[in-house]
Amino acid sequence: MSSTPIRLLYVTDLMYEARGRRYCDEDIYLSSRLREDFTVALCDPLEAMALMDSFDAVVIRNSGPVLRYQDRYDAFRAEARRRGTCVYTQLTGKADMAGKQYLVDLSAAGSPVIPTVDRHADLHQLPEVEEYVAKPKLGADSIGLTFVTRDELEGLAFDDLLVQPRIRFRYEVSFYFVDRTFQYALYAPQPDQRWRLERYEPTPADLDFAQGFVDWNAVDRGIQRVDACRTPQGELLLVELEDLNPYLSLDLLDSATREVFVSGMKGSLRGLLAESRS
Repeated sequence: MSSTPIRLLYVTDLMYEARGRRYCDEDIYLSSRLREDFTVALCDPLEAMALMDSFDAVVIRNSGPVLRYQDRYDAFRAEARRRGTCVYTQLTGKADMAGKQYLVDLSAAGSPVIPTVDRHADLHQLPEVEEYVAKPKLGADSIGLTFVTRDELEGLAFDDLLVQPRIRFRYEVSFYFVDRTFQYALYAPQPDQRWRLERYEPTPADLDFAQGFVDWNAVDRGIQRVDACRTPQGELLLVELEDLNPYLSLDLLDSATREVFVSGMKGSLRGLLAESRS
């Protein structure tokens, strides 16, 4: 590779106000750490397509729900593929970056996910519970999410909508990966406080669960977060596989774990560029 520093276009929405998270703080920290090894410029997601040709790779980080600018995001993806632009995380993901159809498909295949359907004809496949969750397939950050009763399910217009039972789980837990390598896990001990997270020490079975979804996904280079819930019976069920712009909660990590993550991300980016040039 050339000795010229790799140029990264770091895509972030520093002004997005996420409940319980400080996007701007995380991206100021992470972009500054990447600047130790790369040339880094920050840009808003709406500017990425116009600027990407001047950089070696586009790093999508805390850019907010793309539902707010879906047409511009779709145009960026199409242009990046047409031009052969290196995008991190790779745009080959089959999970949240492509919508939530994967939850329907994995549920139908019998994978350990929250039961999910997207047709009236399949409602009988859901367990009988007091409430159900209806949300858009292209939703994120709880945008468009509603709770409905069993009787109200029949009146839903299944237009790019999926339905799941509302799980009364013990806690939510997230597993964070760079490429296909596990980095750390965090969990929310209180079910009603999703972003009050603490370190979690996964069991071998927990890691097998998370690794299975990362290995299923078609991403070799990038960051992924596997979100799961622990049922009252002790089972882990997938909530979502975030492979587009997962918030990382780096501020909650000890310095050693944070250093390992940053080092892993730098190495992953170098690998992505090396592979694109080979």
